[in-house]
Amino acid sequence: MNLVIVESPTKSKTISKFLGGGFSVRASVGHVRDLPKSNKKAIDIKGGFIPHYEISPGKKDILEDLKNIAEKSDEIYLATDPDREGESIAWHISEVLGLKNPKRIVFHEITKEAIKEALGHPRKIDPELVKAQEARRVLDRLVGYDLSGLIWKKVRYGLSAGRVQSPALRIIVEREREIRSFKSETYYIITADVFGNNKTVFRVTCEEQPEDVKIAEDILKKSRVGSWFVKDITESEIKRSPRPPFTTSTLQQAASSRLGFAPSRTMGIAQKLYEQGFITYMRTDSVNLAASAQGQILGLIEKTYSKQYAEPRAYKTKSKNAQEAHEAIRPTDAYRENAGHNEDQKKLYRLIRERTIASQMADAKLVRTKITAATKEAELPDFSATGSRVMFDGWLACDTRARGEDVELPKIDTNEALTLKDIVSEEKHTEPLPRYSEAGLVKELEKRGIGRPSTYASIIKTLYDRKYVEKEGRALKPTDTGEVVSSFLEENFTSYINDTFTAEMEDELDDIAAGKREYVKTLQDFYTPFHKDVKAKEKIDKLTNLGPAPKEFKCPVCGSSMIIKLGRGGKFMSCERYPDCAGARRIDGSVVEPNKPVGTDEKTGLPIFVMEGRFGPYVQLGEKTKENPKPPRSSIPKDKDPSTVTLKDALKYLSLPRILGVHPETGKDIVANIGRFGPYVVHDGDFRSLKKISGDDVYTIALPRALEIFKEEKKAGRRGRKKKE
Repeated sequence: MNLVIVESPTKSKTISKFLGGGFSVRASVGHVRDLPKSNKKAIDIKGGFIPHYEISPGKKDILEDLKNIAEKSDEIYLATDPDREGESIAWHISEVLGLKNPKRIVFHEITKEAIKEALGHPRKIDPELVKAQEARRVLDRLVGYDLSGLIWKKVRYGLSAGRVQSPALRIIVEREREIRSFKSETYYIITADVFGNNKTVFRVTCEEQPEDVKIAEDILKKSRVGSWFVKDITESEIKRSPRPPFTTSTLQQAASSRLGFAPSRTMGIAQKLYEQGFITYMRTDSVNLAASAQGQILGLIEKTYSKQYAEPRAYKTKSKNAQEAHEAIRPTDAYRENAGHNEDQKKLYRLIRERTIASQMADAKLVRTKITAATKEAELPDFSATGSRVMFDGWLACDTRARGEDVELPKIDTNEALTLKDIVSEEKHTEPLPRYSEAGLVKELEKRGIGRPSTYASIIKTLYDRKYVEKEGRALKPTDTGEVVSSFLEENFTSYINDTFTAEMEDELDDIAAGKREYVKTLQDFYTPFHKDVKAKEKIDKLTNLGPAPKEFKCPVCGSSMIIKLGRGGKFMSCERYPDCAGARRIDGSVVEPNKPVGTDEKTGLPIFVMEGRFGPYVQLGEKTKENPKPPRSSIPKDKDPSTVTLKDALKYLSLPRILGVHPETGKDIVANIGRFGPYVVHDGDFRSLKKISGDDVYTIALPRALEIFKEEKKAGRRGRKKKE
């Protein structure tokens, strides 16, 4: 019996279909080891940047099962993904299981032919690739740990910085600064509707765009009384060539613009298509197609469209460090028109298939026509219209969405008289460059050499998770926190987050993979000055104080000056005498009412106030004083208008957390409360969410119902969900 180890259960099921009874295919379910959270345990810097790995949570049983099967197997094949990360996973599996002579096999598509070919040509684990991945992992941990620790102290706990994440954030923040500093200018677009002898109306546009309204009005006035005619007609043949088949980044860009998929969503869907055997490996810089695949595609084109549509093409990879795989992303069988188990998978598969087939088709041939119109009497700017018509659709016959809208112009002759039907002037304003979309950011990262195909989606996801970036429509906008963190890094660590350094570091990591650079020296040369720079910045002031507020804004409570601060909810103005005075304003200058009494608590005799803080409105029992710096408080539900809160409401909110009673088996309290993810009950660290659909109310739930909930099998929720491998 031979054992084949892959990462994914889906992948193992697909491969099992192609292998006979002499093989057992099992999945490691992703990574089996990782660095511990504590950097003191994770990396032995003095010993030569030696990583200390620990078994990943939930992997002990999986590894035990693999070890038992491995001991009974004749040959062991490690069939993890064909990239650095896959090589690293194969090495970790081999190390943990104590495999003596495992065989490493790689394939870029999960088909019967590819699997058999790989089994016929096994090799050893590539130590250089493993070392390169290890260097990347260690370097990212060292940068992230040191910089994040500093940001925790200077901004807020839970934030982060990273070797690749921070340059990506800087790109978004720089664009936002450009937008703010942009000064719009007014200009006028003048369009005229005209027709010739055949009475077909078409629109021409003034070739000048005056910035003065008087000039625009003068053109309108003179044009209305002028004698219009066709001054010139030019026609030119143009060719449109197909684009190369998809790489990781171009797939993410196209899926974003055409399907509205976020990069992380695209990669998740592509992963499923790959594991099911429908497409080739989805992490690649290459635009090459295998000769066999190209031959199949050309045959399909001739059969579907005719021979004149087929044109074999070889594309050249632009990325100088293309190394993730040997082929572009393509269907494993071009004749399969549809694939996937849900609509998202089917949409992405069709996108990949269309692009792949179109890449081997003939150029589209178009005729572009330009008609220039003018008036005889006045010296006015020319007006023109441009249109095109398709003479031979070529690859556009397959990728119809790339065709665009052709503007049809009427058949007309030079010097032919034109009749003016209408002419208008429209005021326009110059606009700044738009914010980056997710697809635009991926394109920019690739252009600047920041990151690699496998990291683009995770970079963007991290920016969302840290709340450094938010989406407005499809645009990425930095949050106040994102801007503060980025500005801090630019001012203090600019040499480590600029494009040149980040791209050069990627090249050095690639050199380790190629055996051209030594692991320890590379890390030492970087980390020694970097760590010194981080230590030197530990005494700078905290970054949550962003400077004085405009002088016209005074504290609404005591009349003192105010300062701008950064809170979890963004920027706000706070009294400079805080905490002695809690007066605050929103960043737009409106007053945050500090003390709105709603009544008195009969038990304590203390007044209850409705307050508005950095994290939203809340109720508070008693005033905040030096003697009572932390009075009891409770958040007001998001769907409740703070202005309508009554004494009864406030007492209800302040009843949390509620001790429901003691668990009969442990003797420990069961508590009901509301947290970041909504209402819950907790016992001995075991959190159970209270869902509205179950009818459980955090304010009324009793001990018997809570005990029932804890007897139920726990579902993986936001608190308990395992990290996706």
